[in-house]
Amino acid sequence: MTTQKIRQGRKFRQVLDGARQVFVEMGYERANVDEIARVAGVSKATLYSYFPDKRQLFSEVYQTEILNLADGALELLSPDAPPEQALRGAAKRLIGYLMSDFGIAMFRICVTETPRFPEIGQAFYENGPELGRARLGAYFRQAVARGTLVIDDIDLAADQFFQLCQTTICDRMLCGVQTKFSDDDIARVAEGAVDMFLARYAATP
Repeated sequence: MTTQKIRQGRKFRQVLDGARQVFVEMGYERANVDEIARVAGVSKATLYSYFPDKRQLFSEVYQTEILNLADGALELLSPDAPPEQALRGAAKRLIGYLMSDFGIAMFRICVTETPRFPEIGQAFYENGPELGRARLGAYFRQAVARGTLVIDDIDLAADQFFQLCQTTICDRMLCGVQTKFSDDDIARVAEGAVDMFLARYAATP
């Protein structure tokens, strides 16, 4: 079954939307095909025609969501935009995803289920950190070519930026210490991440 074959049609979209809702509400282990089909408004036969098993469905749901996030962030990473502007917009979008019900649910599913189902962790990594590194790395290479950034290790710099965006807010949310954050809270983390990143990698005049 090719990706092109299954990525089409109203029923396919319904299956993904239904699965997304069930995975977020119930986690991976408790989610079952009957409930996903019910929420999606399709028959089990229709669901199985797209996805033979739950793990493949989970991977597709996560990949679709992350691609949407990456495409949106890529729009902000215009080759002509100065790093401070481009990275601030990308940071806020990334933090928004990390704070979302979906982002938190996917992280918890990955941590919980990977010891039993390593392919879930692999799908999470390939469609999350690895994809983000590639997309952000492409912008960094363009910025280096323009002379606005000085980076020797592009992959490491991309990973560092993502980690900077996860400070404070992510730990508090995952530990249940705090669940609501203001726009000022988000801006504080985003701007702090950008300022620290540029202190290391911005080209000196």
